[in-house]
This record gives sequence, structure tokens and C-alpha cells, in this order.
Amino acid sequence: MSIAETHNLVAFLEKHEESSRFEKIIDFLNASYVQYALTVNPTIYTTCIEKFWASTKAKIINGERQIQALIDKKKVIITETSIRSDLKLDDAEGIDCLPTASIFAELERMGAKTTAWNEFSSTMASSIICLATNQTFNFSKYIFDNMVKHLEGGVKFLMYPRFVQVFLDKQVEGMTRHKEVYVTPSHTKKVFANMKRPGKGFSRRVTPLFPTMMIQASEDMGEDSAAPSDSHSTAIISQPSSSKP
Repeated sequence: MSIAETHNLVAFLEKHEESSRFEKIIDFLNASYVQYALTVNPTIYTTCIEKFWASTKAKIINGERQIQALIDKKKVIITETSIRSDLKLDDAEGIDCLPTASIFAELERMGAKTTAWNEFSSTMASSIICLATNQTFNFSKYIFDNMVKHLEGGVKFLMYPRFVQVFLDKQVEGMTRHKEVYVTPSHTKKVFANMKRPGKGFSRRVTPLFPTMMIQASEDMGEDSAAPSDSHSTAIISQPSSSKP
């Protein structure tokens, strides 16, 4: 088993030269309820993550679904509620999945008119739409369900290492005795630089930020902050394109 570098990268939501013209997106994410989950960066002890997945079982206790594991002779119990608490996700009343008609309508508003967007599952598409339209998506349930699905499917890779370490830190003491540390890669600057560089998949389509995203960001900046003008509410985002340039 191994930890895939492309999974669970830490988001450093700071403004760099490379992120120019993306400041409003950064403001929006910093004001979002998912900000902590995006940026929390614990020291990941590889042996602990391996022990977790090696000993983990999904159970139903008193009608509640749980994930149980044994780390350093300490029983670890993870539930949807504990995930919500540990990742500071206030999403208990959040949406699990939007109706299919709503998904297609909202994706079209985002300019998603190519077949490449079909690679999104309805649940993942719902999460993106909910973030953009200032609705609450139940990420806690999504994470828990996928952890259970991972166990049932027997897929051998170390899923959610950053989140799992947060869960373990809350329940197990003495983590520092484990010496093997996984360094979480960060590609934030490179991502912004690449987003601005038109490539073969760039559709030349300009996607404006939704008004709901702008309102959330401006509220976080204070009551005295002026509302952003239309000329500053647009980011150039490379939309999937099935056609060649």
C-alpha cells in the first residue's frame, strides 16, 4: 500500500504573484466552511496510517455506523459526527446529492458544455455546485461513506492520509514516538500558474464567479468593504474542451 501524492494536497490559501486574478476565489475559499478541511496540515505518521487501514473494520453499533481501528493498543472510533467535529465542518443539515436536473442546469451555468464534465460523479458535481451557490454540502457524510466503501472494496491505497491523521491525533496520544513521517506535497503556486496558461484543453471560455461566491467573500472582509465591481468579478478558468485548438 502507498500514499498517492495526488490525493489530499494541502491548500495554502494565500495570495502570491502566481495567484493574481484569482484573489476572489481565494477570498471565497477562506470564508467557506470547508476552509479548515482544505488547509489543516498535521504531521502524517506513515506507520500510524498503515496500522489504521490494516486494522480497520466497519460496524453498526446501536444503529450507528462506525469505523473502528486499533492504533498503539488504543481503539479508534470514527463516525460521520466525529468527522464533522474534527474537520470543523458545520454540515449536519447539508445536501447529500442534488437532483439530476439541477446538476445539469447548474453545470451549464458554469459553462460545462463538454463531455469531459461527465467524468464527475453526481455527488462530486453536487459538492462543486453547492460551494459555488452558497449551499451546504454534507462533506462529512461523503468522507465517511467513501471510507466505508474503501474498506468494502478492498482497494489497497492509503485513503485520506491527512484527514485520518487529524482523526488519530484527536484520539491517540504519543504520536511523536512514530518516526516515519510523510511529507505532504503542495503545488498551490504551480496550480495557479498552470491555470492561467492556455493549453490544448483550454476552451477560451470565461467563467464569472457566481454572485453568491462574491457575497460570501465580501462579508468576510468586513462591513466597510466595498462590493466588488463586475470588472473584478471574473476569473479565467480553463474549462474542459473536447475539441482541438
